[in-house]
Amino acid sequence: MKYTQLTKEQFKELHEEFALFLAAQSIDVKEWDSIKKNKPELADKELNAFSDFVWEKVLDKANYLDHFSKDTLNLFKCNENDLQRIVVKVKKEGINILKEKDFNWFIDNSKDESIEYLKGKKEYSKEKNLEIFDLIQQGGVVSDGALFEGIYKIIG
Repeated sequence: MKYTQLTKEQFKELHEEFALFLAAQSIDVKEWDSIKKNKPELADKELNAFSDFVWEKVLDKANYLDHFSKDTLNLFKCNENDLQRIVVKVKKEGINILKEKDFNWFIDNSKDESIEYLKGKKEYSKEKNLEIFDLIQQGGVVSDGALFEGIYKIIG
């Protein structure tokens, strides 16, 4: 397995897509029930294959990731051959950018001297989607890139 198996909730949410996935392999509901009951290891392989398929589709479309902590933003732009990163460190006492009020303060005061900006770029050290997946596993969330692009305009 390349990524991680989807959760039960995710499988429930994608049950129609999973049914199509099984149908593409000529596995109908009756046969699937039999596989689950009599060949759990084969059922697990099918669940893993579908999970990898779903992850691959999600990761192929992931162009930006955001990771928030109390005083730091890590913003990523996933290019074809490299990963751009912007780190925003808010050093103002009492500000927690996880709270909406404090995040809005940051947006309104983006040039405040208590805010530090760093940017960098690195080539992927392994397959692009595996690196993106690792960032998601560490708490990154796929985003539309508005925050990355907005901050990039501020810091150039």
